Amino acid sequence: MHEQAHASEGANLGVLIDQHEPVRWRAQWKIEKFHGDWSAEDINSGKAGKPYEVIEREGNLLMYGGASNLWQCLIGNGTGTAGQNLTFFNNANAHIGVGDSTSAAAATQTNLQASTNLLRRPMESSYPSHTDGTTSGAASISFRSVFGSAEANFAWQEWGIFNAASGGRMLNRRVENNGTKASGATWTFTVTLTLA
Repeated sequence: MHEQAHASEGANLGVLIDQHEPVRWRAQWKIEKFHGDWSAEDINSGKAGKPYEVIEREGNLLMYGGASNLWQCLIGNGTGTAGQNLTFFNNANAHIGVGDSTSAAAATQTNLQASTNLLRRPMESSYPSHTDGTTSGAASISFRSVFGSAEANFAWQEWGIFNAASGGRMLNRRVENNGTKASGATWTFTVTLTLA
């Protein structure tokens, strides 16, 4: 009887393990390309018109340093002070960076790999955007930056999210050809991260 009870418990545990789905780190991102030099307000109000191209894709690599920042902030070791390793990824500090390096992403990297052509832009006023709660939507957060006509005019081959205008921590990185930005165009970059 005792052995049967253990066998039954083991079988139940196996069922529970089989039913459990591991949490995945997911990134969905969108680049919207507009002719002209526009502000975030112009784009959001429709004044900039429709984008001439929209790229929507998925995928990125979570950096070890970025993951460590998240865990440190979770246990209360983060700071609002700009430029620190454990600075919050809030509106005052978060940036999306782009560069022209095609070097493969590695979880140990701490910055974009471009040597000259790289730029970080701060968040729009209402980003990062996250809705607190207990529903599935609470598992996501969105970051958004606008790159004006005179900014980041080079091939966009890599991108990442940072907690500082320079230095700090890189949360994630993706290497992919997104086209070459030229003067006379404004591109917006939106990244939605989800734990699901």
